[in-house]
Amino acid sequence: MTTSFATRPLLTLIAAAMLALPGAPLNAQVNLPALGDSVSQDLDVSAERQLGERYMRQIRLDPAVVQDPLLQEYMATIFEPLIAGSRKLGHIGEDIQTRFAWESFLVEDKSVNAFALPGGYIGTHLGLIAMTVSRDELASVLAHEISHVTQRHIARRIAGDSKNSMIAIAGLLLGVLAATRGNIDLANAGIVGGQAAATQMSLNFSRDMEREADRVGFNVLVEAGFAGSGMVSMFERMEQAYHLMDNGAFPYLRSHPLTSERIGDARTRLALEPFARPRGLAEHALMAARARALMDPRVDAWKVLENYDAGARNIRESGGYEQLGARYAAALASIKLRNFDRAEATLRSAEVTLQLINPSPSETVAARRQLTYLRAELAQARGRAMEGTAALDTLAGEKSRPMLMQRVGLALVADAGAPALRDAADALQTHVSLQPRDSFAWAQLALVWQKLGQPLRAVRAQAEVYAAAGDLNGAIDRMSSGLRQSRRPDADQVEASVIEARLRALTYERQSMLGEMFPGRYIPPDARLPD
Repeated sequence: MTTSFATRPLLTLIAAAMLALPGAPLNAQVNLPALGDSVSQDLDVSAERQLGERYMRQIRLDPAVVQDPLLQEYMATIFEPLIAGSRKLGHIGEDIQTRFAWESFLVEDKSVNAFALPGGYIGTHLGLIAMTVSRDELASVLAHEISHVTQRHIARRIAGDSKNSMIAIAGLLLGVLAATRGNIDLANAGIVGGQAAATQMSLNFSRDMEREADRVGFNVLVEAGFAGSGMVSMFERMEQAYHLMDNGAFPYLRSHPLTSERIGDARTRLALEPFARPRGLAEHALMAARARALMDPRVDAWKVLENYDAGARNIRESGGYEQLGARYAAALASIKLRNFDRAEATLRSAEVTLQLINPSPSETVAARRQLTYLRAELAQARGRAMEGTAALDTLAGEKSRPMLMQRVGLALVADAGAPALRDAADALQTHVSLQPRDSFAWAQLALVWQKLGQPLRAVRAQAEVYAAAGDLNGAIDRMSSGLRQSRRPDADQVEASVIEARLRALTYERQSMLGEMFPGRYIPPDARLPD
């Protein structure tokens, strides 16, 4: 079983920080450079992006990072308009527009939390998505976090925190997930406590910064086309839930404490804006339900969700959206538990519920699409590839990443000689040539090549998974393994030449990166980036 970086002992972080002191000898294992001078004096745009990217290389490979095409796509429909709105308002200037990543990612965790990292990386826990009732509420949290980045709060906080030890700064980002995840073993409580302390010292923003992020975030929210009421209702929902259930499930409120002043300011801003009705409630109910089913992958949790629709209010009381989401979550939980007949029955009831709600035509199309994908997911779990393909064919003409990945999933449960498997390989190969940073697509391609009896191509695709995540050490190690395998007499020599060329390119990229980190020093060919 892969060990999550979020559970690594704090002593490892301390050791990394101590080895990063200036003057440390450069050998085959290159360690982190000292953060002290740049952090304590001025964390410029380039340094902030490099700092964020350094830790994202580890975060992307963590099992807690969610690789769900449907949820990722839905988050993009919220995140990208917010970024565009922030640009239009002038909050994203030329200095950070191209240098920052502006990347959103999801974390498998049932706690209500979201956080911003240096360089424009925004993490969202599935628990936050699950507790929202509209896309506007979710967008309000993302707008707030994006504003922490655009207003350079992270850089200002770190730069102004010179009294913090270098150990705390080194542990700052590596502890972000560990400090907020609620499923860590009791044996790690001391470790998590130390990481959480470092994170809190360095990432908690001042009240002035929180008020600024509220003000800027509200304007971004409205500019992006979302209802400003989403921020007010989100504040009210979180405050009420926190007071009723203060059990540590709301780490977001520990780092972003709500005050009556902040809630009052949000209401005042809302009163000055034209009324905007929340949109897309049906689709959001389904995506919140999907997050609810994926945020806690324990059998006991899925068994509870199987009966989730029984406890939901009826359609007349809730407007139907609660019942719709409950039935989607129950159906997905049944799929995970392989109770396929029950999943089929619950999915049908969800489809009936959508008809009874009868939202606008555009909202109906969006919600039906999500239910169609769930039907294809059920068919894949049952091993009925043709049935799933027939469901997807009803979405005529759709060419999206979720469509590609779902068809690949169906192809993988088809017979090894099925034409769909070769079609999946071709489609994935085209996709990764255009989107080489899509690590999930590379992972799926590796599975397809394995099933097609192409082990060398599978190894190269596995190496590209690491490269896409920014883990050059892992990519080079895997590519080197592929090069050794290519020396066999029966190996595909065309693929062998591709692997050799990619290995040279990756090695050169790693040496260039080390050269930037350690200017003027000799970089051995086998020098490794810090883990």
